[in-house]
Amino acid sequence: MRKPDTSHLRDFIIRNLRRGGIFLAIGGLGFVVDALVYNVLVFAGGEGPLYGFPLVAKTIAVIAGLVVTYIGNRLLTYRDRKAPLNFAQVARYAIVNVLAILVQLGCLGFSRYVLGLDSVLADNVSGTLIGQALATGLRYVLYTLWVFPHEESTDVITFIEDHAEVDEHRPEHG
Repeated sequence: MRKPDTSHLRDFIIRNLRRGGIFLAIGGLGFVVDALVYNVLVFAGGEGPLYGFPLVAKTIAVIAGLVVTYIGNRLLTYRDRKAPLNFAQVARYAIVNVLAILVQLGCLGFSRYVLGLDSVLADNVSGTLIGQALATGLRYVLYTLWVFPHEESTDVITFIEDHAEVDEHRPEHG
């Protein structure tokens, strides 16, 4: 009995682990920017300028992190996807990130207003750690499939995956 060919699955996993690693590194930088901006706005000097408005501060912090991650993802994570920057791509990026911001705000809002937790630790666990983790997963999937979609044959592995089935049915020469 012939073993099934799993090379396509292996290539898919390797490609996504590699891309995912870069995505997480870029996201880590965005995370640092997000956390730093939020903590300065809410907790600088004990009570920062937006202490009473944590959701506004979180929105500002997330937007600052998004600027960093868009540039990094465009230049590094999805560098093999040569689609030109256009309004449609920016609009898709904005839609995905509005959804991701809502996830983060939902986590922070639940912690603050449902659970009644308002400490530095609680805000950072709910809005920055949990919210960011959920939003990051959402972003990776939607960036890969929708914001920065690949065009056929833009990288070697995609070319091989797109054409392997054709090659399997081609008679061998020799």
